[in-house]
Amino acid sequence: MFNGFHTPIPPSDAELATQTLHEESGYRFPSFSANDAVTLGLSLRKRFRASSRHSKGKGLVLSIQTIAGHTLFACTVGDLGGLSGAGDVSLDSWGCLEGMIAVVRRTGHSSYYVEKGMGAMGKTPSQMGIKGEYRISGGAFPIWLENAPCCPIAVVACYSGSSADDHHMVVNVVRDYLKKMLRDSEVPPPSDSMPMRVPPLSGRESSAWIGEPASSGLHIRSSSEYRDDHEL
Repeated sequence: MFNGFHTPIPPSDAELATQTLHEESGYRFPSFSANDAVTLGLSLRKRFRASSRHSKGKGLVLSIQTIAGHTLFACTVGDLGGLSGAGDVSLDSWGCLEGMIAVVRRTGHSSYYVEKGMGAMGKTPSQMGIKGEYRISGGAFPIWLENAPCCPIAVVACYSGSSADDHHMVVNVVRDYLKKMLRDSEVPPPSDSMPMRVPPLSGRESSAWIGEPASSGLHIRSSSEYRDDHEL
């Protein structure tokens, strides 16, 4: 019997691949420096430490590298193991991370896009000729510059064992950082505490503009206009 409840249908691999492609084309940097890499990496670390997955004992490894392979930032959240032998981060975590970064270097796309794109086509990595060092799992995202469409400039990647969670965390941090860069680049409006310097007026002219409609605005005359007016 129909009870009125509707179970949402999860998006297909094709839909997820399309969404990821939009993210890649939309989240592009006006510039990217080593300082940006450090700030972005620390933001990822902070975001993961505040997540429910970390509170449940999950660990993370993350790395930001240039497309040529130079490391700009890297860190681990968690430990390999304590006295009991259990750890937040597995021994092969860094190997998994490097395999995801290698996918971005080879394809120019995020590892999540490659994973979902292959799923939409019903192909396996071996059928696509992807073997060896490559790891098809979400979490590695290309850093593109707005004015350099030939190839990504860098890769930001994290690995905690969940393809979807790692991808979404990286994308959300990249999105928020781009918003911050946009806000910081905007010219701030004049401060109310610094009034605009207006040439002194006297007599009738000092209050002539008060009776005019607000839409006409306040016309501040130049010093030459003011001098010529008083010489008549």
